[in-house]
Amino acid sequence: MKYQVVGKNIVVTDAINDAIFKKLSHLEKYFKNDDNTNCRCVVRSYKNGAKVEVTIFTPDTTFRAEVKDQDLYNAIDEAVEKLAGQMRKLKTKLSRRVERTGLGKSIALEEIVSEEGDGEEDEVVRTKSITLKPITLDEAILEMEAINHDFYMYLDTDDEQISVVYRRKEGGYGLIQATNKVDLK
Repeated sequence: MKYQVVGKNIVVTDAINDAIFKKLSHLEKYFKNDDNTNCRCVVRSYKNGAKVEVTIFTPDTTFRAEVKDQDLYNAIDEAVEKLAGQMRKLKTKLSRRVERTGLGKSIALEEIVSEEGDGEEDEVVRTKSITLKPITLDEAILEMEAINHDFYMYLDTDDEQISVVYRRKEGGYGLIQATNKVDLK
């Protein structure tokens, strides 16, 4: 796995780097080809604590965890636990599927480019651009669960419509589809 550690409002010392590498190295067992797996860890310091954001990019999916804690090292531990939980949950869901396909065939890869703003109120503080790849509804739900988000936008392979699947507060999932067709040719 290739690592990148970035500090925001904090100098990333060798001790912090070592702690992050040591904890994240336990997750390497979940990946077959470490050369294609990139891990980005953003460490932020605040007046009353720290935040750790860990994102693992694989050719097949993206895993992400974000933890705020009073202690930076506790935040690192919790983030790694969240990621391990996401991976175990995904493995369980994939093993229960009737058609047993590889992770690469079950989840679409999306290329995400993000920009962060200055965080003022009533302003857009983060913009993401994504390339939608055609996948099924079941694959979109798996991807949404893998990255632990409440919604996921994708291009539906069945009807070629831009769609958003989301987790409903009452349980279950909802689906929003665009009514206008998209010509991808």
